[in-house]
Amino acid sequence: MAREANVSPDTIARLERGEPLKENTITAIRKALEAAGVEFIPQNGGGPGVRLKEETPR
Repeated sequence: MAREANVSPDTIARLERGEPLKENTITAIRKALEAAGVEFIPQNGGGPGVRLKEETPR
């Protein structure tokens, strides 16, 4: 994850601990997750969340 987001492994550990990160760091991590197939979804009654994107038929 750190390599794909171009951040340090310590930064990922800080994220996992819930520590505050710079907005541009959060954006980089989010883009890396989205590139890996994660889709961020809005609140739908149970709060915001994530899911894997559905694969499109080839």
